[in-house]
Amino acid sequence: MTSQEKQAEFIKSYLKPTLKAHGYKTSGKTWWKDKGLFFIVINLQNSQWNSKKESTFCLNIGVALTEKLADKEKKKATCYDLATPLGEAAYLNVERLEVQKRMGGGLGYKITDETNVIDFINYFKIDLEDNILKRLDELRTLGDCVAFYDKFEFWGNFLRRQIDECGIVID
Repeated sequence: MTSQEKQAEFIKSYLKPTLKAHGYKTSGKTWWKDKGLFFIVINLQNSQWNSKKESTFCLNIGVALTEKLADKEKKKATCYDLATPLGEAAYLNVERLEVQKRMGGGLGYKITDETNVIDFINYFKIDLEDNILKRLDELRTLGDCVAFYDKFEFWGNFLRRQIDECGIVID
């Protein structure tokens, strides 16, 4: 199998069903969860230099304010709607960040034509289920979002400005 076929298998057999089980809807390589005033968005972004031998990708993750969605029906969010587009590293604990660095993850994750898909899923599962989704599940209100994203000064300020523009009072 090529690296791209292995990535497709990983998405089909693990990523999509796992995010669906956690309440995320999907379109292509973007998943979202409606939280009322905001959506949580996860987008898989491939490197433009992917080949049959090696595919790298990262996750763009963050929140999108419902009022600011491009979708006028307010039923779906895309990566272009994100107020806080951060990579997966922002949601990983220190130990997982070190592991990711050792694995050569300059752009997040790498699958080669020699990668064992089951081993990759087991590796990725720790990041997604034990780190990323746990942090995202803590974002229950816009106040929770502001508190989390304030540690990323630019994105915390950007989120606050968008909330103010919408006239939303945070808890």
